[in-house]
Amino acid sequence: MMNIHQILKQLPHRYPFLLVDRVLELDKGKTIKALKNVTMNEPFFEGHFPHRPVMPGVLMLEALAQAAALLAFDALNTSPNDETVYYFAGIDGARFKRPVEPGDQLILEVELQRMKAGIFKFKARASVAGETAVEAELTCAMRAIDPKA
Repeated sequence: MMNIHQILKQLPHRYPFLLVDRVLELDKGKTIKALKNVTMNEPFFEGHFPHRPVMPGVLMLEALAQAAALLAFDALNTSPNDETVYYFAGIDGARFKRPVEPGDQLILEVELQRMKAGIFKFKARASVAGETAVEAELTCAMRAIDPKA
């Protein structure tokens, strides 16, 4: 549905912080299903943990937030620009169910529950081989910024 080149046009993130490799499904204004291929080459594995590499939970949540941003931009028929920024505003009910390791394919599923006045609420889940790795409710905000600042 959306390849890496299209994702790069929509998200301001770049290596090593771009955590969405492909969008598999996108139901406008409703849901998105994307994936992150987790490889041993990820820079965070060097220190988390060298003897048993595990993807940090905060990065799994960030991957979900990036998928949520793609869903929000699509719902609004817009793209990021120099006048707006998309922030993480809250995480509720985060539960980590299984570790994510090199070689795993993290499937990111996000549902838009509400959007009003630039505030977005999402229900999000990331899984590996059908097993939930993390689930949470995410709040994100789109705000105008001064491009001269």
